[in-house]
Amino acid sequence: MKALWRLLPAVYRQRSGALLGALTLALITIVAGVGLLGVSGWFLSAAAVAGAGAVFNLFVPSALVRLLSFVRIAARYAERLVGHSATLRLLTDLRRQVFNALVGLTPRQLSRYRDGDLVARLTGDVDALDTVFLNVLTPMLTAALASAVLAVVVGVWVPAAGWILAAAMLVACLVIPAWLARAARAPGRALQESQAALRATTLEAVESHADLIALNATSEVRDAYARHCAASGRARERQVGLAANGAWVVQILAGLCVLAVLWFGLDALAQERLSGPLLAGLLLAVLGLFEVAGPLMRGAARLGASVSAAQRILTLTEQHPDQRDPAQAIAFPERGDIEFDRVTFAYPLANGEPGQPVLRELSLSIVAGERVAISGPSGAGKSTLLQLLLRLEDPQAGSVRYAGVALRDGAMAELHRRIAWLPQDAPVFLGTLRTNLLIGDAQADDDALWRALDAAKLGEFVRSLPEGLDTWVGETGASLSVGQARRLCLARALLTSCPVLALDEPTAGLDEAAQVAFFTDLAAAARGRTVVLVTHAKLPPGAVDRQLVLRDGVLAPHSLA
Repeated sequence: MKALWRLLPAVYRQRSGALLGALTLALITIVAGVGLLGVSGWFLSAAAVAGAGAVFNLFVPSALVRLLSFVRIAARYAERLVGHSATLRLLTDLRRQVFNALVGLTPRQLSRYRDGDLVARLTGDVDALDTVFLNVLTPMLTAALASAVLAVVVGVWVPAAGWILAAAMLVACLVIPAWLARAARAPGRALQESQAALRATTLEAVESHADLIALNATSEVRDAYARHCAASGRARERQVGLAANGAWVVQILAGLCVLAVLWFGLDALAQERLSGPLLAGLLLAVLGLFEVAGPLMRGAARLGASVSAAQRILTLTEQHPDQRDPAQAIAFPERGDIEFDRVTFAYPLANGEPGQPVLRELSLSIVAGERVAISGPSGAGKSTLLQLLLRLEDPQAGSVRYAGVALRDGAMAELHRRIAWLPQDAPVFLGTLRTNLLIGDAQADDDALWRALDAAKLGEFVRSLPEGLDTWVGETGASLSVGQARRLCLARALLTSCPVLALDEPTAGLDEAAQVAFFTDLAAAARGRTVVLVTHAKLPPGAVDRQLVLRDGVLAPHSLA
């Protein structure tokens, strides 16, 4: 439960007005419903007695029945409208909070999670929290207030029955939900974990479908999926069983309260302290009050899943990013040289201690506007060099500077406005060519888009398409060749107007002819910009100004010949 109290109060405060409105309407609905049953019982009983010769005013109770009916219908509709709207907005706020936390983490921090698990936390875990307000807090608070009012009303004529009703509703509104919430922890945790595993398995199966078929591994994936489905089913069965047990106990309490009202009410009737129609009205009102506890039992049985979801969300939102801005950030100049000064870096081990150094006292100076290529064997630290330049990691020794300002001393957002990164797995997003390009500059007009495409040598191809910039590229750029997808990502990077381009294996997966064409066009496309290129490919003459080799954490010159 502590996870819920740490996560939800701040979110609830943002929507406090709508939540209070929903609670008020729910309370009006319950009071109108219980009052309707009580007045109806009194009215019908009194009308029957009047038919036997007693005098009875039919107009007042009949008017009350109509009034309470209309109030109950209107309040129920408004409560559903306001309550669900407030809950959906709460989930939107919470989902935005989780996404912002994800964006703030470094790639290394995110790599500790499966992609499907992150999607599950952003969707399924957030959705599981709608139970707390709609099915726990609202029925608990409204039932407690309504039972206090009815206990006082019953106590006016039948004091002993009023105390018994108050005690029974205390058990129904607090003791039983607390017991259910405690018992639901294990199935709730199992349900959220199995749901997350189902999402992760589905996502991974879709992404690696061709490999699974080629390796004849589909049966193992089916078995794993079936196990997760079975675990989810068992957890839901336990939740339903707990809710049924809670409802069973509530029905026993309702029966005891009815017996108490009858037992003490008949004695009061014999002493003429209340009338028969009034006793009938009190009995129906008591039965109506206990109907409120039904949704509360179902909500409390699902509270374990909400607690588990809150814990999973908090592990993300309470993580501190490995890289943070200093308290007083120094502004980066718009353009300048890049310097690596005696940089040593090692990735941390599982225990947090640094491992074997990847870069060893590496020094490199790149003049503004210079194009430098860095090659070397796999695992030599080439991509690490770019990660340090983007400040996705910090070196254990030495410093990296841009225009004379150490990257640690500036704001990362400002740094990333000066360096455009094109990794080897740069994504082509589902959408059109235009929407993919506008990621580089959301304010770019068509002329700017065409200039970027022409610079990346993709303009002629796009002009040949019937829909031009509005051509749909499909999932991961399915309608483009690998080379066209690379050039589209290059055009997107060029649109950023960043003075530095950091390219990490931009021609991976291309044949030799396509690689040569890409690098031949790179010099013209990046004219005036600093280029830091990491590649295994053989570069054509004139592609870069200088080429270095990174081996064993140390840079050495490489002949372009």
